[in-house]
Amino acid sequence: MEIKFVKADTLKAKPDPSTLGFGKIFSDYMFMMDWNKETGWHDARIVPFGYLSIHPASTVLHYGSAIFEGLKAYRRADGKVQLFRPMENIRRMNNSAERLCLPHIPEEDALEIYTKFVDCEKDWTPSQEGTSLYLRPFMFGNDESLGVHAVHNATFIIIASPVGSYYKEGINPVKIMIEDEDVRAVRGGTGYAKCGGNYAASNRAGERAEQKGYSQVLWLDGVERKYIEEVGAMNVMFKINGEIVTPKLTGSILPGITRKSCIEVLKIEGYNVSERLLSLEELTKAMADGTLEEAWGCGTAAVVSPIGELCYKDHKYTINNGEIGPVTQHLYDTLTGIQWGKTEDKFGWTYMIG
Repeated sequence: MEIKFVKADTLKAKPDPSTLGFGKIFSDYMFMMDWNKETGWHDARIVPFGYLSIHPASTVLHYGSAIFEGLKAYRRADGKVQLFRPMENIRRMNNSAERLCLPHIPEEDALEIYTKFVDCEKDWTPSQEGTSLYLRPFMFGNDESLGVHAVHNATFIIIASPVGSYYKEGINPVKIMIEDEDVRAVRGGTGYAKCGGNYAASNRAGERAEQKGYSQVLWLDGVERKYIEEVGAMNVMFKINGEIVTPKLTGSILPGITRKSCIEVLKIEGYNVSERLLSLEELTKAMADGTLEEAWGCGTAAVVSPIGELCYKDHKYTINNGEIGPVTQHLYDTLTGIQWGKTEDKFGWTYMIG
């Protein structure tokens, strides 16, 4: 596809990779493309990073018609840059778009867009251990009129940010509070879609948890308030008496790409992996009797994040003596090894740029 390039007058200085946080520094350029019901996608362009100008009646501002994705570009030891399972992100974004009545982007066009944009900004991909170039593709409805209806105009953008660890703890275990008041999503809603409203609705519980010294909340289902769903903005997994358990995808849980990768790695290595309903009662019993051996969150931003403590109704449970467990460490080493090109990619998950 034809992508117009608009050169920036000046380029930014690259940041010190040892000082990177998450999502606070942005690269020189961004990708933009527009859509309308009559002509489809058009005006694909890479332009200097900058502010957007949208109509005050724009659909996204009033009705939350916005979706996004998150993936990373990694600098290998040989200097080359690669993506991790980009087609999975593309397909999930199209699933999110279908749920919010936003337009699909043909898969091959999307992959070409990602490739050309990352190639343009590959010098922003840091090489220091634990760093990467985080890509944030997002799409929003942009009709310039009030009234609730399917979107007739939309904008698709990709921005890039060199990042370090998502959590200040890095790969060290985090503390999580089990949330029993607010809910993240319900079946039939938008829980499986990566849309902005899901995350806005989670902020109140997250703020309460932070005030109590916890990094995130562990969500329960929105109907019975008894089954484990997600941890913060990540999927969650547990090792209970030798069994790897992760909540099954019931329509209210985001189908994580890191989650999928963890399951595939564990199954091929012979672990007993169950995608099933996991009740809070079963989990608290396992915490109390010591059969909960490990727990971890998994997602693009943090990759794998060990959980060292769970708190429910002010009762605190320490997991694996507050240390990272062997399965958690193995998954982190395996996935990051593939992502940074340190170990052989036996799954065909990586996609080389250039």
